[in-house]
Formats: sequence, structure tokens, C-alpha cells
Amino acid sequence: MNTTTAASLVGVDLANNVFELAVADGDWRITERARLSRRQFERWFANRRVGLVVMEACGSAHHWARWLTGLGIEVKLLPARYVRAYVKRNKTDAADAAALLEAARCAEIVPVRVKSLEQQGLQALHRTRSLWMATRTSRINALRGFCREFGISIAQGSRVGVEQIARVLADPQTAIPGLLRGTMTLLIEEIRLLEGRITQLERELSSAAKQSPACATLLSVPGIGLLTATAMVAATGGAVSHFKDARHFASWFGLTPKEHSSGNTRHLGRISKRGDRYLRMLLTHGARSVLRAASVATTAGKPIDALRQWAVAVQKRSNHNKATCALANKLARICYATLRDQEPYGANRLNRKLERVAFAMPA
Repeated sequence: MNTTTAASLVGVDLANNVFELAVADGDWRITERARLSRRQFERWFANRRVGLVVMEACGSAHHWARWLTGLGIEVKLLPARYVRAYVKRNKTDAADAAALLEAARCAEIVPVRVKSLEQQGLQALHRTRSLWMATRTSRINALRGFCREFGISIAQGSRVGVEQIARVLADPQTAIPGLLRGTMTLLIEEIRLLEGRITQLERELSSAAKQSPACATLLSVPGIGLLTATAMVAATGGAVSHFKDARHFASWFGLTPKEHSSGNTRHLGRISKRGDRYLRMLLTHGARSVLRAASVATTAGKPIDALRQWAVAVQKRSNHNKATCALANKLARICYATLRDQEPYGANRLNRKLERVAFAMPA
């Protein structure tokens, strides 16, 4: 047995089948290196006293973090882009493992929180829906292109367009040749099948949201629907205590401006677009929906609340896209406040949002 008297510090460079380890003592000096297979890696911790394991927050990192935590070992997951600066000379597995130990010593690098099984399950559902939506969009675009080649113009809108294409294929006098008609019909059937699967997946997300108090709180925020609420809970676990403040939370989505400053000169540019691209997209779409509804209500002379008045004012003095990003930033901060205080925002419209699905299927 290989036992140690003092708890060691281990930097682990993860891979699918090969795990590179750098073991350091209490003074952060590397005393041992190991290159292990998956089975050897699982047995390596059995006879050692390990005080801390440092890994990059990459694929399978959360699984190994949960497993090591179950063994009573402290785990720290570091953002990969911040660890890269500590790699010396050429990039190798051994250099990456050593860089993890160096990065762990920096108190300014905030570790990534280990996700639970439920969080990763929710994220997998969202990724699956995104893949199905992308496939559906590509099939619709292909059908539009085929029709255009034969002089048939298809109306805008996915649902209206698919219905129109289906009527064109059903018409025996259509300009589309019989050689292609069968294949296009199969594409229509594939689109309907994907819509049914997306609807079922959204029902599963809705069921999960009804059981989550954090989702219920987020659904009270304007522009936050089922997808945004469940995706945010999957990313954060429904808690925001590990964020410094609301601005830090918004910057985590990449919704705060880039800064280029020196001396007394300070310049704020476009949004940084760092962090989770999917969540940033959902927040931006939600903000665009709120802004459009507020603009329509203002034109019609209907009263709007203070948040929408602010968004409309920003749009008037800048432009639509800037106002959308500013409102998305504001919505992220509101989400932070509601999760921090565990209180809903304004009037509660949970039931209508929870029952809403993208593709209504007959009962």
C-alpha cells in the first residue's frame, strides 16, 4: 500500500480514458506524477489521504467531483479559460495538471459549483430540445428551397409555411415533380414527428418546473418563461448565494459591457458575450418579447409598468437592439433578486406560463 501521513493536493487533467495526475505537498511543490487509466484512477484514491482535488470544469468533471465528494475529498472545479494562463511552455497533459495546482492557489479565481444529477438532467433536456429545434428548422428551410426552385413562394412563419407546403404537395396540379413529392412528404412527416417530441419534452420540463420553488419564483418575472426558468435553475441550482451581487450575476451571462480602461480614461463597449450562450439567448429573446409588447401597448395608449416604461425609454434614446440587451441585463438582475429573496416579482402569472407549450397537440 502507498500511504501518506499528510493530506496531499492533487491536480487532475481529465480525459476519456487517460487521467494525468500531479500530486503536491502542503507547500504546493509537485512530489509525484501519475498517468492512469479509468480503472486505475478509481482505485488510486483508496489508500491515500487527499485533502484537495483540482480539476477543470469540463466534460465529466461534475461526475468525478460528485464521486470524489462522496469519498470525503474536497473538490475544486476551475474554469478552463482561467487555467490556460498557468500552463508553462508547451501544452501537455502533465503541464495541464501542474497548471491546475498553480491556478488553485489564486484566490481571485472563483470555482465552479458542482452540479447535481437533477441539474445535469435538466440541461440535457434543454440540449435535446435545441437539437430537435435545429433539425426542424433545417427541414423547413430545405422544403422552402425546393418550392422556390419550382416557382412556388411560401409564406413566412414556420407553422404557416409547413401547412402551405403540405397543401401544395396534396394538389395534383402542383408544379413539383412526382419524383420529389414523396421525399418532401417524408420531410413533412419528420417535422410533425419532431414537433410532437418537442411538445412531450416541454411537458416534462413543465412538470419539473411545478415541483421547483425556484422555477415558480422565476416564472413571475416578465420575459421569463418555462425554458428560461428551468435552464437557469439547471445552471445555478436555484441558489445565487455564490454570486457577489446582481451585476456579477448578469456578467456571468455575458450581458455586461466590455471595459477598456487606463488611467483616467474609461471606455465601455459592447456586451462581453461570456458565459452560457444558451441562457444569454433565452434572456435576450425574453427581453425582445417584453420590449415589443411594451411598444405595442404604448402605441395603443395602454398603461405599462415601470420596467416596461424604462425599456421603452431606452429604445427611444438608442435603438431596438441596445434596448433589448439592456433589458436582458435588467431581467437577469431581477432574477437574481427574486432568487436571493425567494419572493416572486409583481403579479403572479404562473399557471398560464406553466401550461404554455410551443406546439399545441390535440388531446
